[in-house]
Amino acid sequence: MLLEGLYVIQDFEYQEPHIKATVKLDKDHRIFEGHFPGHPVLPGVCVIQIIKELTEKALDKNLMLSVASNVKFMSVINPEKNDIIEFRIELSQTEEGVKIKNTVRFEETVALKLSAFFKTKA
Repeated sequence: MLLEGLYVIQDFEYQEPHIKATVKLDKDHRIFEGHFPGHPVLPGVCVIQIIKELTEKALDKNLMLSVASNVKFMSVINPEKNDIIEFRIELSQTEEGVKIKNTVRFEETVALKLSAFFKTKA
C-alpha cells in the first residue's frame, strides 16, 4: 500500500474477469490535511492507486500504470460524507500486462470511470 492507512479493504471478491471491492477511507488520514484543508477530497491519483493495488491483489502481480485512457472523474469523493467506496474492475490479461475497465462509486453516485493498461513489473 503506497499510502499506509488511507483505506482498509472491507470486501474483496475476484472471479475472473471481475473484481468487486469495497474500501473504507480513513477520513483522518494526513493526505486530507492538504487536499483540501476544511474541504477534504480524495485525490484522483489516490483513486487510481487503489485500483492498481486491488488489481495487484487479485492477480498477485506487481503492476505499473502504463496508459490511462477514457478517464472521467464524475464526482468528488469527500471522506467525511462518503467514506465507503465501491470498485468494479473488469480485466483482461495480455503478455505485456493487464487491461482494465473500472467504475468507482459511493452509494448510487459514480465518481470515476477509467480504462487503463498496467504493465507487469518484474
